[in-house]
Formats: sequence, structure tokens, C-alpha cells
Amino acid sequence: MDYTLKPSKFFLEQLDDISSESKKLIDKKLQLIKVNPFRYKRIKGYPLFLFRIRFENERKEKRVIYLVDKPDVNILCILDRDSEYKDLRNFLKRHGYL
Repeated sequence: MDYTLKPSKFFLEQLDDISSESKKLIDKKLQLIKVNPFRYKRIKGYPLFLFRIRFENERKEKRVIYLVDKPDVNILCILDRDSEYKDLRNFLKRHGYL
């Protein structure tokens, strides 16, 4: 079963600030989650099926956060690893997921 990827407007805006190498890597990993969105690590502490994809951009650890809502996969945002997911809770509340 293939899932449908639905990127948020915020995610698409964030992609503009990412290097081309990182964009290629993200694209490859997103193609993998179309087939199996549960392949990456789940983010615990939320009542949602949130997952993250690790990648590095300009020597900084970042995460692509996505939500599995069968048959859709909502690509929510890109977080800096430095923030330790503090911004994620604010993002989820602001966009009505929590």
C-alpha cells in the first residue's frame, strides 16, 4: 500500500532555506516513507503517530517531522535538533494537532 505525502505550507517554506544536497537526501527519504511510513523513529510523548527523519544541513542536526494519518502522511515541519523538540509542541498546538 502506498501512502500519499501531503507537505504543509510551512514545510515547503522551510525547504527554501535548505542546501540542495539536503533537499536530495530528504526527497529520497520521503520516497521511502511512501511505502512504509513506520520505518523511522517514532516521537514519544504525543497522542499522535509522529515520526522523525534525521538529516544534517550545514553541519547542524535537523529533523523532518511527519504525522501518519492513514492513508496520508502529513509532512509537518523541519526542526533544529538543538531545540530538543520544544518548538514541536508549540507548532502542533498552533496548527490544531493538539
